[in-house]
Order: sequence, then C-alpha cells, then structure tokens
Amino acid sequence: MQDPKGPMRRELLTWEDVDKLIDILVGQLREAPGFDALLLITRGGIIPGGMLAEALGIRYVLTAAVRFTDTPGTPRVAVWPEFLQFPGDGLLDGRNTLIVDDVWGSGRTSTAVRGRVEAAGGTPNTCVIHYNPYRSLFTKVKPDFFAAITDAYIVYPWEVDRGTDYIETPPIGVG
Repeated sequence: MQDPKGPMRRELLTWEDVDKLIDILVGQLREAPGFDALLLITRGGIIPGGMLAEALGIRYVLTAAVRFTDTPGTPRVAVWPEFLQFPGDGLLDGRNTLIVDDVWGSGRTSTAVRGRVEAAGGTPNTCVIHYNPYRSLFTKVKPDFFAAITDAYIVYPWEVDRGTDYIETPPIGVG
C-alpha cells in the first residue's frame, strides 16, 4: 500500500486488462439474483456498464449524472451531491437495479446514487471495476460487486486517447 500523504501511484490499464476485469464481474453477477435494470453513472460507468449490459443481456439501461461542487469554506467531504440527471422514480420503483461506475474512490458517488435508487423504491446494488478501500470515506459500506482492489489511481484505456497530460491525480476525497 502506498503512503496516503504521498503522490498517488497511477496504473495504466489496457483493453485486455479491462476485458479480464469485466469477466470477473460477469461471473459474480451471474451468480447474483437477476437484475431488472442497469443504472450507469456518467462518465466512468458508461463503458463498463455497456459491456456488462451486453454480457448479461440487460436491455433496461438508465444513466445518472452526479456532481460534487466545491463550496468555499466547506470541506470537500461535506459537499452534498448535485444530481444533474437522474431517472424518475417510476423507472426504478420495484426494480432490482445494478448501479455501475468505473471506480469506488471516496465512495460518495456510488452511495449517493444508491440512496436515490432506494428512495425511488428500487433495490440498489453497486458495482465497480476497482474498489479503493484506502480512499473510501465509508468504513462499513463497500461496493456489492467489484473486480479488483487497488490503492492506485486507475487510468482506463478509454481515457488514454485524450493524452496522458489530461489525466490528473484527483484531490483526496474525490471519486
């Protein structure tokens, strides 16, 4: 494990790496009770969510966009989520919903979406490719499904095409 006060180690994945990790998730998800819906968290959950939808044959796919805006004088971890886009309650009510994102860093985004799905009457299940328990703000909550545990900042192959200069290490408490 890396020093939490030092610079975050980066890990660059290939498409082959992602395929292997998706296969791990598919194995876990096929053993779980069936899902009625996929809820992809933008932007990170779009590609892995699409891959999972195809592999699992799920056609009921929704998206959610969440932002945590910095407020001057407020610690980053105390900022409330802003839901830029979210399915109406009727689209989630009574559905066993798989919430997909690429990574669980602080855990704020996945837990915020989980809460909204629950409030809408759905049964939420969180799923990420990478779980970073070392950055998570939640000690008693973790993703329901994850392919790998990491202490690194993961760079996915769909992010590399924009150039590695674009990819920045996020501040602590983001992600």
